[in-house]
Amino acid sequence: MSAFTPNPDFAVASEAALRGLFQPVHELAGLKSLPALDKHASDFIARAPFLVLGTEGADGRADVSPRGDPPGFVKILDPNWLAIPDRPGNNRLDSLANIVVNPGVGLLFIIPGFDETMRVNGRAELNTDPAILGTMTVNDRTPKLAILVRVDEVFIHCAKAFRRAQLWNPDSFQDRRTMPTLSKIILDQTKGAPTDPDEMKRIDDDLEQSYRRSMY
Repeated sequence: MSAFTPNPDFAVASEAALRGLFQPVHELAGLKSLPALDKHASDFIARAPFLVLGTEGADGRADVSPRGDPPGFVKILDPNWLAIPDRPGNNRLDSLANIVVNPGVGLLFIIPGFDETMRVNGRAELNTDPAILGTMTVNDRTPKLAILVRVDEVFIHCAKAFRRAQLWNPDSFQDRRTMPTLSKIILDQTKGAPTDPDEMKRIDDDLEQSYRRSMY
C-alpha cells in the first residue's frame, strides 16, 4: 500500500468553511444542551453499564478509553458531579495521567438496546475519598480512586449512528473467531506470537483466567 498524503486543496481549515458545507443547526439540537443533569439525563446514566471516556494530554494527544460495570456504576453525586470508579486494567494509566495535566473530558454513555446515547462534557479530577470509593465496592473490592467529573454540558444524542451501524441487530453481529485472539494480536504486534497452536492456546487460556481473577 502506497503512502497517503491529503490534498491540501480540499482541506476544510476554518469553522466558517465547515459550516458552509451544512444546513444551519436544527433549533432543538441547539437548545438541548444543558449545563447540569436533569431527571432524564440522570435516569439514562443510572441505566448505563458502559461509557467511553475521552481525554487529552498536555501535548494535545487525544485518547479514548472504555469503562464498564453493572448499571449504576457511575455515581450521580448531585446534578453537577459524577463519580466513575477506576477498575483494575493494564496500568498504562493513559486516561488518568491525561486528567492530571488536562482536566477536560468527554463522556459517551451507552445502554444495550438503546440507539440513543448520552453525551457529557466537563472537567475531571482524580479523588481517593473513602466515602465515595466505599459506594463503588464490587465483590468486596474497592477501587483505588474515582474519576470525578464536574458537568459543563449534557445532551442526548440521536439514534442515526447506531441505526446505520445496526449495532444491536443480531443479524449484523460478526463472528469473533474470524480474527485472531487478543493475545495473538498483541504478540504479533510486539515480540511475535508462538507458532505452536498448543502454546498459543495456553496463552489465551491464561488471559481468560486473568480476567476472572482481576476484573475488580
